Amino acid sequence: MDSNSQSRVTYFQDNVAKGVALPERFTFPFYYEPHPLTQIAAAELQQYLETQTELDHNFGLVIEQEGMVIGKMFGVLVVQDTESKLGYLSAFSGKLAGSNDHPKFVPPVFDMLVENSFFLKEQEILNTINAQVKEIWLDEKYTRLRLELEQYNTQSEKEILAFKNQLKINKAERKKQREEQKKCLNEHDYALLEAYLIKHSLHDKHQLNVLANKWKLLIDEKQAEIAQFDVKIETLKNERKDRSAALQQQLFDQYVFLNAKGQIKSLQDIFSSTAFGKPPSAAGECATPKLLQYAFANGYKPLAMAEFWWGAAPKSEIRKHKQFYPACTGKCKPILGHMLEGMLVDENPLLLNPLEHGKLDIIYEDDSFVVVNKPAGLRSVPGVDIEDSVYSRLKYKFKNVEPLIIHRLDMGTSGLLVVAKTVEAHKDIQRQFLKRTVSKRYTALLSKVIEQSEGEVELPLRGDFFNRPRQLVCFEHGKRSHTIWKVVERTEASTKVHFWPLTGRTHQLRMHAAHELGLNAPIVGDDLYGTAAERMYLHAAELTFVHPKSKKTVNFKVPEDF
Repeated sequence: MDSNSQSRVTYFQDNVAKGVALPERFTFPFYYEPHPLTQIAAAELQQYLETQTELDHNFGLVIEQEGMVIGKMFGVLVVQDTESKLGYLSAFSGKLAGSNDHPKFVPPVFDMLVENSFFLKEQEILNTINAQVKEIWLDEKYTRLRLELEQYNTQSEKEILAFKNQLKINKAERKKQREEQKKCLNEHDYALLEAYLIKHSLHDKHQLNVLANKWKLLIDEKQAEIAQFDVKIETLKNERKDRSAALQQQLFDQYVFLNAKGQIKSLQDIFSSTAFGKPPSAAGECATPKLLQYAFANGYKPLAMAEFWWGAAPKSEIRKHKQFYPACTGKCKPILGHMLEGMLVDENPLLLNPLEHGKLDIIYEDDSFVVVNKPAGLRSVPGVDIEDSVYSRLKYKFKNVEPLIIHRLDMGTSGLLVVAKTVEAHKDIQRQFLKRTVSKRYTALLSKVIEQSEGEVELPLRGDFFNRPRQLVCFEHGKRSHTIWKVVERTEASTKVHFWPLTGRTHQLRMHAAHELGLNAPIVGDDLYGTAAERMYLHAAELTFVHPKSKKTVNFKVPEDF
């Protein structure tokens, strides 16, 4: 039990929580609507963050504040103490102001930053190794040798290439002599000429070998001098690698998580059965695991959780100030799977299928393909836990024909989807999609007013490995994505636009709408990059491609219902 546990709990004032029903089950952390009590707790915590003065941390909310801008995910956990008194615990992900120790917030599961900790001691050794590597790398003699080697390589390539070109000229000249002299010399004299020319050819090859060997010797000598430094660097790097791996494993062993049953599991045990095989970096440092660990360790009953973003968004992700977000899947899902064991938890809303057994609107069908108007909320293909989809419904309808999915729409996106009925049609239309000759137009309702009337968005996108299916903007490893857009209608609080995606990246339109380098206006109802609503207001409204049999251009349109 934390001796300062009383100071870590903020109790609700009686008049604030009065009349608010307690949740029957704990929040499903990866998809939720914040419970009213967590909304009250989050509002109080946000008020604290707005007015506090002791945290020396730049969230990017104050112009010209010193320090690197780092927005943070904060979490609140509504709890009951042993006397059934209601309050909440607060936490942040990672470190705050370079420290783990802040009285307002619960401590980490393991504090690696305490004075004289094994982590800090080992970090000091690793920093010393880094300094030694840098010192060798910047050594004056080592720098000079690397420069000389580079010059040797350049000069040798230049000289050898020039000599080879001369040899080609010599060879051509010998060929010319053979052709000319063969016409006027007798057999004996021509044989003497041939022997003379062969001698010169062998001499050229010998001279090339002499030149190549000369440079090889000089380069080998220089590389041998450099190797003395390289060996030292490699030895230090190997030591650093081994020490880092040992330190990481030592940290994994220190992170031990409780659950409601009082059972404990180490970070290594939790992740050993996952696709990662071992814990990813910073696993266990997120807000919700910290909150649950503190509650279990100090006798508090967890009732509901919520996490919100505070500060400027990172350039790669879509994060809105004060907006609620689910716990991350890659790092938190395995941990919370253990921590929530034995608790009554809300069902995963994504496993519910309100459209099951609903009608599928087919707007065109022939022997080659079918075009459907997919409703929002229906999958294009079966999921792991839900079979109902455009594919399964068409398979049921066609009986003896296997539907061949050519492209997909996100579950939340409505509109036109073309599905092949033959292998030939599938290959033909899919080839058109791959060549980007298919014209697609979407309609979307954006969550704020866009001042420009039209434009383009180009952002490199890649998957968020630790938080699927979310996407990231990544200028280093992302794939090009390009969208043309045009405003159709404006209201006081929203903008309806047409989107023409010129590439087909995952969540392309959703990212281009929401990201600050795009339109900075999430699509209404986008539960990943904006705020959830009764549906996501994105509709595939028009589709144009070449018919695989007739080779005539076909066009399909279905207007949006918003």
